[in-house]
Formats: sequence, C-alpha cells, structure tokens
Amino acid sequence: MTNQIMRTNRKLRNYEGQLAANKDRLTNEIKHRLWAEKTASENKTRLQFVDESFPVMLAYFNIDQRCRYHNQLFKKWFMLKENQIEGRLLQEFSDAAFYLGIQECIKKTLSGKIVHNERILKSSKGLAYSFTEQFIPHFDSKREIIGFYTLHIPRAQEKKLPPSNNHLITGTSDPIKPTTQKNPDENKIRSSIPENEDSQSGVSADRIIQAIEGGEFHLYCQKITPLQNDPNSPSPIHQEILIRMAEEENNLIPPGAFLPFVEKYKMMPLLDRWVVSYMIQWLSTYQTTSKSIFCINVAQDTLSDTSFSEFMRNQLQKTKISAQTLCFEIEELDAIANPANALSFAENIRNLGCLVSLCSFNHNQASLDLLRKIKIDFLKIDGSLICNILQDPEDLAKVIAINRIAHIIKIQTIAELVETNEIIVKLREIDVDFAQGFGISRPHPLKELQ
Repeated sequence: MTNQIMRTNRKLRNYEGQLAANKDRLTNEIKHRLWAEKTASENKTRLQFVDESFPVMLAYFNIDQRCRYHNQLFKKWFMLKENQIEGRLLQEFSDAAFYLGIQECIKKTLSGKIVHNERILKSSKGLAYSFTEQFIPHFDSKREIIGFYTLHIPRAQEKKLPPSNNHLITGTSDPIKPTTQKNPDENKIRSSIPENEDSQSGVSADRIIQAIEGGEFHLYCQKITPLQNDPNSPSPIHQEILIRMAEEENNLIPPGAFLPFVEKYKMMPLLDRWVVSYMIQWLSTYQTTSKSIFCINVAQDTLSDTSFSEFMRNQLQKTKISAQTLCFEIEELDAIANPANALSFAENIRNLGCLVSLCSFNHNQASLDLLRKIKIDFLKIDGSLICNILQDPEDLAKVIAINRIAHIIKIQTIAELVETNEIIVKLREIDVDFAQGFGISRPHPLKELQ
C-alpha cells in the first residue's frame, strides 16, 4: 500500500508539472496572440493609410478575371462602391474605353508576361489623364498562373479628351474686355438652367454666364513648334489658345467644376465667341505683323451654330487682321458625331480665309472616312498614339500611316502630347511637321507674347 501511495504521489507531481507547463505555454500563446493581433491591427492601419494615400490604382484579379482586391484610388476612378467592384469582372464595372484599351494586355499577362502600357483616358469629370500601366501575373508554387495584378498610375494632362474642348480654367482677369454679339439662342439657354443648380465646388450656372458676359477670363497659350526646319520656307509657330476662368479673390476654379456646366447647358458657343472676339482684338493690338498662327478650339455645339460664320466675318472686317492668323480646331469625335455640321463649319470658315485643324485623329475607318470628306489644313495626331511610338510598333506604324496619308493630300501634321526628347527625335525621323506637348512647351499666359 505504501508503494502504491508513493507511485500515486509521483504521478500527481508529474501531472502537476505537466499542468504547470501547459499553463505557461497557454499563457505565452495568449501573449503572442494578443501581440500578433495588436501588430496586425497596427499594420492594417498602416496599410489602410498607404492604400488611401498611394497615388496608384491597384487591383488583383483571379484567373477568371474577377476582382478580388482593389484600393481606394481604383474605386474612386470608377466612382463605385466596394460591392459594385468586388467579385465582378472588369468589363462589368468599367466603361468600354477603360476595358477595351487593355484587353490585349490582360491576354498577354495570363500567358505569363509582365506587360507595360501607356494610354490617355478621360475621367468621369471630363479631364484627360495619361496612364502608365503594369500588368503582373501571379504564379502558385507549381508555376501555374492563378491571377494577375494591375497597377495604373494616372497623371493629369493640361488637355481634355474629346468630346470636350481643350479649355482650361483659372485665374486673373485681363485688360481686354471684348464685347461679343449675342447668340440668338442665349435666352433659350438661360431658360433651360434650373435655379440654384450648383456643382460640387459651388460653381453655379448663373455664375458662369456672368463670367462669360463680364469677360472674367484669362487666356493662356501653348506653343506648337515646327519639327522640319526649312531655311528657304520656314514654318510659322502655332499657339494653341487655352482659357481659364477668374473667380473672386483670384481662386482657381478646377476644370471639372466649370466645363460640365458649360457643356450641359449648351453655353460653349457663348464662350467660343468670347474667345474669338478677345483674340481678334488682341491680335489687332499686339500682333499685327506676327506670322504666328493662333489655334482656337470650337465645341460641338458651335459647329451647329449657323450664325457663327457671319459673326466671324463681322469680327474680321472690324479689325482688318489676316484671317490666316486664326486656325479653328475641331475634335475628331465631334466631327464624326455630326459630320454635316463639321463639314459645313469647316467650309464656311475656310471661305473666310481662316485655317482649320482636325484634332485627336486616330487610325480607324471612321477617321479615314471623315478625312476623305472634310477640307482641312492641319491634322493633329491623337496623343494616345504618340505616347506609345517608342514602345509599341503597332502605334508607330499607325502614326507613320496617318502622316503619309495626310502628306499625300497636302495636309500638315501635328503630334499631340509630346513629352520627351526621344519622341521628338522619332517624330522628326518619320517626317511629322509639328509637335505640341510638355516636351515642347508648357502653357503660359498670352500676355507674355505682348
């Protein structure tokens, strides 16, 4: 019995030792778990901060191309809620322009390649952004593709994409305050504007009309420079006119707050007339002997304004400036949307002696059909093609083809969105006539030319 009691006591001591060891182990595990949860919470907070601050649109898609992760900027670009993106196909929540432009990139990525891409896209507010994109395949332990990451880095451009015009908004008032002839449809425009209609930034439609009538604008210009220097026949320098709107206390009104109202309530013809009137008076004062050409964008609604050519005739007769000093730029998409108005506008303007440019020209059947019909002096090659000519042989081939076709029919070419010296060298090599972009010159106040 004594031996049994001794064995039982040893077993009890062993059990007590095991229980103590288990207690210590559990205590340590609880401590580690609490530390891990605290660390995870801190990391989550850091990641959320990075997620919200990182200027890159990041997303992950599985092999079925369904979104399994996206960051804040990705969601903001599409202006959707999380449940409208998570688990959905890209083509289900993105617009056609976003998805169609990267279909081929996704195919290459799912074949195992890392793909780089550049293109120009328009945001929901109508602003143009230059996108640098990367598509990275995701492999499992067996080297099989199970998904892919997308990184989109947007960078705002000075220039808006069609169908809007290249008008910027800013600033300071200017000493020249032209008076424009009233558009016969102005009363109709006013009556269509709801009272107290405001944008998110508080810019009202009435405020915009007040600015147009009061000439509260300041004009900027961006140089378009010749690429092929011929000493026997030098080409004139072009200046594209950009407009900015002045607000109280010289605050800047962002384009996204201003242009939607101008376009929504059909006020672009009023604004276009103000710009034309201003430029003609400015030219008669400061540039009477200048050989420069000043390019003015016209909106789609202005193309259908049947009284615009008569307005132009009266303006030119008052000042006696050379009509060839002015070049009117028509967006390709505006012309394709209503070719009859575009053709009539171009014909009437050229009959006055002014020049005409067709902008954002792309290499597709609709573009080529339009080029056969419309009479123009300059053809601006779409910036989304120009951006890629050093990386994409297909886009380079398109630019070469556009340039060749234009030269055959005696039209000079202008490359849009030129940003590097390497692109300038390539454009000279393929015989493009002019170039415009930050690699040439940034926009600056018109008064600096005085």
